[in-house]
Amino acid sequence: MKALRQAAAATGRRLVKLALAFVLGAAAVTATAGDAAALRAKYDQLRNELQNNNFQRPLHIVSSQSGDTLRGEVYAVLEHPFNDLSTALKDPSDWCDILILPFNTKYCHAVEGSRGAVLQVRIGRKFDQPVQDAYRVDFALRQVAATPEYFESRLNAASGPVGTSDYRITLAAVPLDKGRSFMHLSYSYGFGAMGRFAMQAYLATAGADKVGFTMTAKDPGGQPVYIGGVRGAIERNVMRYYLAIDAYLASLKSPPDQRVEKRIQTWFNNTERYPRQLREMDRSTYVAMKRGEHERQQAMID
Repeated sequence: MKALRQAAAATGRRLVKLALAFVLGAAAVTATAGDAAALRAKYDQLRNELQNNNFQRPLHIVSSQSGDTLRGEVYAVLEHPFNDLSTALKDPSDWCDILILPFNTKYCHAVEGSRGAVLQVRIGRKFDQPVQDAYRVDFALRQVAATPEYFESRLNAASGPVGTSDYRITLAAVPLDKGRSFMHLSYSYGFGAMGRFAMQAYLATAGADKVGFTMTAKDPGGQPVYIGGVRGAIERNVMRYYLAIDAYLASLKSPPDQRVEKRIQTWFNNTERYPRQLREMDRSTYVAMKRGEHERQQAMID
């Protein structure tokens, strides 16, 4: 009898686990469907602005500051099939190929951690900066959803350079007609007293004349006045990541041995559309830097 009771109890526990798994699975499907519907609704809301703007591409950018948290967001139509996007961005190493494109990323290597993939990233500024002298940021990569109708991937880092923390990069996308995709990219981080001081120092020196993309007014001559300060900075950063994603997807049409060069050239070409906000160096300097960093990264990984 005791053995029968134990067997019955074990069977009951298995049934409970199966029922719980079913409920959680159904909840995940429902949540994904809701996220896809919400993103499609956002596309409908922004449709006119995506077609009529000053970006020369279907793009909408917004920024915000809430307390000690900065957030920049890009909504954009990508001229790339949804399947290409969702397939490519499942692989952690593909994320490294994206993150290395902005000028201040010196190194990225994907490793398997105890809780999943981790991207070991080094952030710096100098052209010839050694990897060990750049700030290390470890991003945990989580694939939230990858269905035929919705894709979402998240990168989180607990800490970053100069007193910054809680880095979050989220990419979500849905398919559109004509082999296109609609993407939402969100980039945010928090900062404490040290981070605030460092940002103020930057904005008072090297970043004093830099602006973002949100137009706040027009000057007496009718020219746009763009947002500056910390919101301008977060808009520049999220735009760089968006252009990196677009450049990476565009490179997939090239032969494998030409893709690195294609990504480098495409990213620089696209940033040059917005020199007021994004120009940091000339083409030859950027291209030489990224070629060298790619070779160095491959050598360190091998």
